[in-house]
Amino acid sequence: MRLVFAGTPEVALPALDALIASGKHEVVAVVTRPDAPAGRGRRLVASPVAERAEEAGIEVLKPAKPRDPEFLARLTEIAPDCCPVVAYGALLPKAALEIPAHGWVNLHFSLLPAWRGAAPVQHSLLAGDEMTGASTFQIEEGLDSGPVFGVVTEEVRATDTSGDLLTRLAFAGAGLLEATMDGIENGSLHPVPQSAEGVSLAPKITVEDAEIDWTAPALRVDRLVRACTPAPGAWTTFRGSG
Repeated sequence: MRLVFAGTPEVALPALDALIASGKHEVVAVVTRPDAPAGRGRRLVASPVAERAEEAGIEVLKPAKPRDPEFLARLTEIAPDCCPVVAYGALLPKAALEIPAHGWVNLHFSLLPAWRGAAPVQHSLLAGDEMTGASTFQIEEGLDSGPVFGVVTEEVRATDTSGDLLTRLAFAGAGLLEATMDGIENGSLHPVPQSAEGVSLAPKITVEDAEIDWTAPALRVDRLVRACTPAPGAWTTFRGSG
């Protein structure tokens, strides 16, 4: 299939690499967030996905918003069969969702319908889950509510930080996403609606959320520190100083 891959951070790279190397599909373009200020000089830096695509000679699209007419027109010209997504970071409008023949398929780092939202791995650790995983699903206009193609499971280790767990899920999920593309292409895979039971939400963890409450049980403090590592980083104050 002709694919347009959408993703932005480093965690999306294993999936992009797997699709490029698959030999079964052609990644004809990537969609990523615009260059953002970084470092002490706050110079504009391309996303990890943009850098990897440029290295591979793949066209890079960086719309300020995915509803921009210029972006929608170019995507229509490219005419992808499917658009796999990993941590793109922007909401997709109906006009974009309707362009690829097989829609947009998201790799989400939870066992849906659990932990829909921006920070599933962090919330899984905060909740003390013993098992988590990754899901591929058809994107619709609701929040991570589309029908599911497949899942992989991953045991949560006692010492896992969100960085540790997300790294493992990124590589396991890459194989799942590739297999999902294969199944869509050969017609062997069809999405199944999510259960209405077991829905939980995983909004972004803010810096304020990451403050340690030393009156909380030790287990809660441990989970918070691990969930907020590496970002946004758990923190506290001592005698009025951070």
